[in-house]
Amino acid sequence: MALFIAWPVASAVRMSLYRWRGFGPMDDFVGLRNYERVLTDEVFTQAVVHNLVIVVLSIAIQLPLGVGIALLLNRSMRGRGLVRTLIFVPYVLAEVIAGVIWFQLLIPDTGVVDGLLSGAGVTPPDQGFLGTPGLALWAVFGVLTWKYLGLAILLFLAGLQSVPEEVHEAAQLDGASWWQIQWRIVVPLLGPTIRTWCFLSMIGSLQLFDMVWVLTGGGPANATTTMASYLISQGTQRSNYGIAGAASVVLFVIGVAMAALYQRFVLRRDTQVER
Repeated sequence: MALFIAWPVASAVRMSLYRWRGFGPMDDFVGLRNYERVLTDEVFTQAVVHNLVIVVLSIAIQLPLGVGIALLLNRSMRGRGLVRTLIFVPYVLAEVIAGVIWFQLLIPDTGVVDGLLSGAGVTPPDQGFLGTPGLALWAVFGVLTWKYLGLAILLFLAGLQSVPEEVHEAAQLDGASWWQIQWRIVVPLLGPTIRTWCFLSMIGSLQLFDMVWVLTGGGPANATTTMASYLISQGTQRSNYGIAGAASVVLFVIGVAMAALYQRFVLRRDTQVER
């Protein structure tokens, strides 16, 4: 804890109080001015909004998709094992590899996606999905859904295995249909798994970097910038390590605050049941 958490956080806080270009001693103390620059920077505020949008979209779209597909795959069907494997394959791929694959697929005019749309009679955007400010964030989210939906399905399938078979049999004897059993019995019993996945999805969305950096680099016109890509851009590309340190501290505080609130008001019910 001291070596891998406390010391890096303390170092980031110290760096954020200086104007430092990455070399030489840190002796130009500026106090909280780096935080003022970060919090008043329109690019950073946009990045915060983008992270929060990804958080909301992940829960609003990936959650019902994951639960629905998991319920279907929990039934006896031919080729169920193969389908489960294919759905989980994208999650196994490294983020950089998946990003490069989709970057190639989404290349304007010559990419596979534009070719399929043109063949279907749909005119793709001139600058491509990743090059159009109004569509870039949605395109990134689509790739993220393709990448991480398999993890949600896997977790939900594992949670479904803990639902006793006797519950299904009792509900069937009472005349409940399959959909009624899933909606009124199975999904509520899946609640702890759903809440845990939502927590993991929220934290992952706040820390989003790899996929955005490979697909768009935060562009076009900062349309897909996240807090992580902002601080990396400020630090490694512009050598504003003081500003990057301040941005990292703000990201840390936002992440800890949201995690604490989620555990206090959402996960608390699960820990109380366990006690």
